[in-house]
Amino acid sequence: MTRLEGRPGEGSEGRRSAGRLRGRLRRTLLAGLVAAAVAVPVSAAASPDVPAPIPAPAEGAAPREAYAANLGNLAEAARMARDAGRTGRADRLRAMAAEGTAQFLAFDGRGRGRAVEVFGDLETADRITVLVPGSDTTLDTYQRFRNGAVSLQQRLQAEHARSAVVAWLGYDTPATVSATVLTADRAQEAAAELAPFLRRLEQLSVPEARLSLLCHSYGSVVCARTATGPKVGDLVLYGSPGTGAASAAELPTGARVWAGRGGDDWIGRVPHVRVGAVGFGTDPVAPAFGARAFAAGPGGHSDYLKPGTESLDSLARIVLGTPEAPRA
Repeated sequence: MTRLEGRPGEGSEGRRSAGRLRGRLRRTLLAGLVAAAVAVPVSAAASPDVPAPIPAPAEGAAPREAYAANLGNLAEAARMARDAGRTGRADRLRAMAAEGTAQFLAFDGRGRGRAVEVFGDLETADRITVLVPGSDTTLDTYQRFRNGAVSLQQRLQAEHARSAVVAWLGYDTPATVSATVLTADRAQEAAAELAPFLRRLEQLSVPEARLSLLCHSYGSVVCARTATGPKVGDLVLYGSPGTGAASAAELPTGARVWAGRGGDDWIGRVPHVRVGAVGFGTDPVAPAFGARAFAAGPGGHSDYLKPGTESLDSLARIVLGTPEAPRA
């Protein structure tokens, strides 16, 4: 953490100078995020409360039982949204149902919403990847998150049939243009949800399964606070604003920690400083952080999982543990 204080002997003038500097840094952080968010139109408007049924119980349910219960819940949420005049949400929920073949371990259609979707056979896979999204990922923007998960699953299965990808929208993501996205408060709450979910995956998967955590943007702040457990072999930070930690060694994981950033990713222009609770400090791609670097190609903030990209190839090789996993 960066400490800003007046030098001994400066008295009130030193404290005022330090206070002004803190204010400038806070404004710089906020201005950087706002400018980037405006330049790249990935932000979604805040979603007002939407009527939806109570989520189906998740604890103790086998995957196929959970899939069936959550598809029913999703269909009811779509009906309730349509009856409430929220036709856009209703249409998006119907698209999520994917003609009855979607596999949701969890679904909550209330408000901005939550969803945990599985691609592949979770009960036989020995390579399981959990995707943790960043800001402004909601049920109203879910399709772009799903597209990335599908792209990664297709890339993995081209080399390794026993692969599964889990799209974990298991927390209330902050808005890109907000004060919330500048602090770790929301990430701390999310980590308290993600850690037990990883333990549940360990129980559902085959004994030899190896898990990877792929954490995008604000999702990297979440993963940096999550105790991962012994089955998580790789933790990957991409498009990250920082984690709040000074180095990879401070993260609560025994996994290998990787970091990468696309050449045209606006997050690289966000100041990597921390003042009090604002900001996330050391840049994860900086050598001082100590993560393993991977080649992320020339793409932008939303391009990491697009088909045919260098970043997707790098992420797939990390997950599969291939010796030639490319480095930056």
